[in-house]
Amino acid sequence: MAQVEKRGGLLRKSSASKKPLKEKVVLMYDEIFMTEDPSKCSPRFWEELFLMKVNLEYLEGKLESLDGEELMKIKDNINCLFQHCIQALGEEHPIRVVNALQTLCALIRGVHQKNKSTSGFDIINMLMGFDKAELCMKNLMESLDSLLCAEGSESLKSLCLKLLLCLVTVTDNISQNTILEYVMINSIFEAILQILSHPPSRREHGYDAVVLLALLVNYRKYESVNPYIVKLSIVDDEATLNVSIWILFFLFRQYKDKEEEHQSGFFSALTNMVGSMFIADAHEKISVQTNEAILLALYEAVHLNRNFITVLAQSHPEMGLVTSPVSPAPTTPVTPLGTTPPSSDVISSVELPLDADVQTSNLLITFLKYSSIVMQDTKDEHRLHSGKLCLIILTCIAEDQYANAFLHDDNMNFRVNLHRMPMRHRKKAADKNLPCRPLVCAVLDLMVEFIVTHMMKEFPMDLYIRCIQVVHKLLCYQKKCRVRLHYTWRELWSALINLLKFLMSNETVLLAKHNIFTLALMIVNLFNMFITYGDTFLPTPSSYDELYYEIIRMHQSFDNLYSMVLRLSTNAGQWKEAASKVTHALVNIRAIINHFNPKIESYAAVNHISQLSEEQVLEVVRANYDTLTLKLQDGLDQYERYSEQHKEAAFFKELVRSISTNVRRNLAFHTLSQEVLLKEFSTIS
Repeated sequence: MAQVEKRGGLLRKSSASKKPLKEKVVLMYDEIFMTEDPSKCSPRFWEELFLMKVNLEYLEGKLESLDGEELMKIKDNINCLFQHCIQALGEEHPIRVVNALQTLCALIRGVHQKNKSTSGFDIINMLMGFDKAELCMKNLMESLDSLLCAEGSESLKSLCLKLLLCLVTVTDNISQNTILEYVMINSIFEAILQILSHPPSRREHGYDAVVLLALLVNYRKYESVNPYIVKLSIVDDEATLNVSIWILFFLFRQYKDKEEEHQSGFFSALTNMVGSMFIADAHEKISVQTNEAILLALYEAVHLNRNFITVLAQSHPEMGLVTSPVSPAPTTPVTPLGTTPPSSDVISSVELPLDADVQTSNLLITFLKYSSIVMQDTKDEHRLHSGKLCLIILTCIAEDQYANAFLHDDNMNFRVNLHRMPMRHRKKAADKNLPCRPLVCAVLDLMVEFIVTHMMKEFPMDLYIRCIQVVHKLLCYQKKCRVRLHYTWRELWSALINLLKFLMSNETVLLAKHNIFTLALMIVNLFNMFITYGDTFLPTPSSYDELYYEIIRMHQSFDNLYSMVLRLSTNAGQWKEAASKVTHALVNIRAIINHFNPKIESYAAVNHISQLSEEQVLEVVRANYDTLTLKLQDGLDQYERYSEQHKEAAFFKELVRSISTNVRRNLAFHTLSQEVLLKEFSTIS
């Protein structure tokens, strides 16, 4: 029995006597793939083509099926199609514009797939011709800029952004994509900011706009002047606020959804934002699918423009988000982890309520809450990258004078409910009893939480170093400005000592992969910072006493560390120099231990006490400060400022490559479907 099929542009009635029928648009594509100019026999060929529904699959597949010689034979027709697409973008009726945009997507993707092994210049020649490339790209970028800035269809804007993402990500390494030189010359930076400043556009296109901006900023950023970097670095406060609010509320939506879900115990059907964003069960840690592209955008903003750090400190109403209905997550994700775009339904709820009675918060709290989830799980590459990005952003914040002034402002107190990983040896904190404190306390809490929860076989050494650096930079500010922060410093000291114990107990395993002495030296120098300058920033004299008590109480850990580094520094091995630095750094800690321990033992013997209480030990400490001799250690309150180009270039190049690859994969055929567009433009004028 005959049946009708539609596949690959074929309309056919399956019977032995009849040949398959093709869609008209497919027949027109076939004419383009001939060597003759299709408009010779049909003067209205190009006008008619852009009234036909685009068959993306056929057009792109046809381009991929041709070999290099065959493609060169039809180069003139490809150039002609590309130019007519650009001309059609200026048409009044949107259906022509839609079809032109989608045809351009197919052309760019198809030609790139065919020319993967060739240079960008070959792709430029194949699409436009060298002689017309500059004018073509100028006209294309001007048309896209006009469409993005116009008050017209949001669907057209969506297609424009997808075309630009397609253009940017045709190569894994975007810095090798020579077409982007024209995108640099003909900037669309203002159009992207306009999208982010207009609430309806921000709801619909915020994700694509922010990802596009993050990728463009990373084009040859170390090799030449990138206009997107220049413009982002001088953007004004209002535009800064728009970008920051969108990025951070995107992250907040992820955190808020998961927090509400975790509290309700409903885990079977997740209302999610980014595909299958959250995975957890009621008795396990919360896990939020990371989004490296959005974190990269936040990093670039914070790193390049001090205004963004200022905006992080601005208060806003706490979001009373209403969960919008979203289709359930597919059982098999169709997009890779890390760069999945959100559904517009969820993004539409991410807007600031203007209710004066709503509790206020600020954008930095949003970021800290998100980071507390992201940084808890670093076992796969994407989560490791996201955790690293969070710590790099915190590093930039910890170095900024304005951010530190806000973080340490005793008149600006907030209650920050960070996520704490469930652990057997500690009880779950009661969220309702959280105190209001300066925000720096939440940053320190986050660092302490990371320290105590990541002592594992696959030791994230790089993240630990960054974590300790953040703490050190905050202490340097406190020492410099004599800020006496009322913080439970004992939690930090305890975490640092436990980390030292972990390094020692796993010496053999860790030394096979890492230089553990770099981290050990940083930890010891944090204690040296407290010992040398603690009287200038610890809140009370008793806090300083407690520091000495903790060092004395845990003297065995410091003794063991000294024995280990002394053993390695006296051998002629590869760790000799690194270990000897730790040996020298321990001089004051050992002086404290060697000075007070005999006096404590003497006190116990004289008073016939087998085990002294904390208060009794503190009494001995206070009575014997005068006879303690310490060495002045230089450079404890100095640090090397963060520098991306010199130390992080390789990481960011690899990260951008990963994001580019994933964004390109996400621009699948179904995301360019015309069904919605054709309903929107259902009449032809």
